[in-house]
Amino acid sequence: MYRPEPGELRSAELTAARAELVGYSSRLLDDGLAVGSAGNLSVRVGDVVAITPSGIGYHLLRPEDICLVGTDGTELDAPQTPSSETPMHLAIYAATGATAVAHTHSSEVIALSAARDELPAIHYAITGLGGPVRVARYARFGSEGLAAAAVAAMAGRSAAILRNHGAITHGRGLTQAYDRALLLEWLARTYRLALSYGPEPSILSEAELAEVTAEARRRRYGESRT
Repeated sequence: MYRPEPGELRSAELTAARAELVGYSSRLLDDGLAVGSAGNLSVRVGDVVAITPSGIGYHLLRPEDICLVGTDGTELDAPQTPSSETPMHLAIYAATGATAVAHTHSSEVIALSAARDELPAIHYAITGLGGPVRVARYARFGSEGLAAAAVAAMAGRSAAILRNHGAITHGRGLTQAYDRALLLEWLARTYRLALSYGPEPSILSEAELAEVTAEARRRRYGESRT
C-alpha cells in the first residue's frame, strides 16, 4: 500500500488551508466582520503559517494568493505581500496552542473598544471565550507593540479586543476561531443594547460563570455525539 511521505502530507494540509482561508475570507464581508480588505485570517500547519495577503479584496482572493510564512516570520511562499498583522498572528501562535487566528474589524467591537476597558459577562456564552474580554492598549497596526498588547490582553482567553482597531480570536482550527469572532461581535452588540435600556445592566459574576463552565463540561455542551 502506498504511504505518502510526511512532506506530501504537509503540502496537502497547506493546500487545504489555503482553500479554507479563501472561503472564510469572503465570509468576513458577508458577516459584517470587515470591510474592503481589512482584517486577516491565518492557519498554522506545523511550523508554517498560511495567512491572507494585504491589499486584495476578499471576493477576489484566490488560494494561490495566500502567503506561507515560517513561525519565525520568514517568507516561504509569498506571491503577494503577507498581511501587515503577521507579527500579531505569529505572537499568538507562539503564546498559545492555537492552529488558527482571526483578526476582524467589526463595528460593534470597535465602538466598544473606544469606550470601555472590557466587555463584561452580559451573557453566559462569554465562557466560550474564557470569560470577560479585555481591551488591549492601543498600538499602531502591524507593530510589535500591537502583537505584545494582544497577547497580554488574551492571557487566559481565546479573544481580545484591540483599542480603536478591532478584535483578535484564536482556536483549534479556522472554524472555531471564526465562530469566536462572530460570538464576540454578538456579545458586544448585546451589551450595547443592554446599556440603551438605562442603568448599568446586570453582569454575571465569576461564580456564576464558573458554574456555567462546569455544567457545560458535564453535559459536553455544544459537542456532537458523532
